[in-house]
Amino acid sequence: MKLFDVYPLFNVEIVKGKGCHVWDSEGNEYLDLYGGHAVISVGHSHPTYVKAITDQVNKLGFYSNSVINSLQQKLADKLGKACGYDDYSLFLINSGAEANENALKLASFHNGKKRVIAFKHSFHGRTSAAVRVTDNPKIIAPVNEDLAVTYVPLNDSVIVEDELRKGDVSSVIIEGIQGVGGIQVPTDHFMRELRELCTRYGACLIVDEIQSGYGRSGKFFAHQYAGIQPDLITVAKGIANGFPMGGLLISPMFKPVYGMLGTTFGGNHLACAAAIAVLDIMEGEGLIDNAAKVGTFLLKELHQLPGIKEIRGRGLMIGVEFEESIKEIRTRLLFEERVFTGVAGTNTIRLLPPLCLSMEEAADFMDRFKKVLGA
Repeated sequence: MKLFDVYPLFNVEIVKGKGCHVWDSEGNEYLDLYGGHAVISVGHSHPTYVKAITDQVNKLGFYSNSVINSLQQKLADKLGKACGYDDYSLFLINSGAEANENALKLASFHNGKKRVIAFKHSFHGRTSAAVRVTDNPKIIAPVNEDLAVTYVPLNDSVIVEDELRKGDVSSVIIEGIQGVGGIQVPTDHFMRELRELCTRYGACLIVDEIQSGYGRSGKFFAHQYAGIQPDLITVAKGIANGFPMGGLLISPMFKPVYGMLGTTFGGNHLACAAAIAVLDIMEGEGLIDNAAKVGTFLLKELHQLPGIKEIRGRGLMIGVEFEESIKEIRTRLLFEERVFTGVAGTNTIRLLPPLCLSMEEAADFMDRFKKVLGA
């Protein structure tokens, strides 16, 4: 059986990782400024994380959600304390797309409305409703098209209100910081306006923090820069440092009904052990503060480079946009300087390193980046 050809692949196989470094099958070492799509939050092979999942799988990896799993409540307690949403409820699933799917569904259950407002250049996942609220017609199949979605410009509250005024909008979904869209940051003022408008017109505000959450922006959630509280918050990626997991944080205004939501694998014992370890490491090592500090350093250094069109981001979620294609820059970074980075579109380099990136490693990256740019 062949693998279905989904992604173009670099001819590199990564077989080992430690902290912010990875090694390929040929023994070459790389500096990891991408964290496997922002998934590696506390660093590769962190000993606390490895011990937690090893101890758990030696006892029990999985059992049904029809019985008590006290690890789920332990995780909920720790997460509520860490992010400041201890009055919210937690629903655990397996991925970011599932988190968004359930958020959209829960909002529609709550207010009985159907239409969704999403934003241009958004990305929310590849399952049925999540892909429909993603602004990319190339990945929306005909079977996905029935959900009524209106895409509006980011940071334009006038157009948002025009749509909300029609009275049929169930929810507004927005990323804390747009990732795939090129590290586009909603203004704090716009986020506050969005919160007020959703309340006024009876629509649920969903903030997708799958890529921008879990400390990446320098706060636990990127929307916390605006001082707002969404009705629903979706998380995944960094939640379990590479173990497949997602979560939905749910405002007290939603009342659970048996059968409304459900999952087979969500919140399993092994995933919970991984996620608990991540929160312990983040707190013990001050990784959110580190993301803010090292991110500030990188943004300052990047702004001093010539030939760059725009630099955007917060914390360790940074986009570096060039006038021209960055394909050669990224390839040279990978194969000449041994640095993993990401892309958004054709002109933007994405930096999404583990939150444990040190100042020395950040300076090392800048030296390698300057070599490639000839700066």
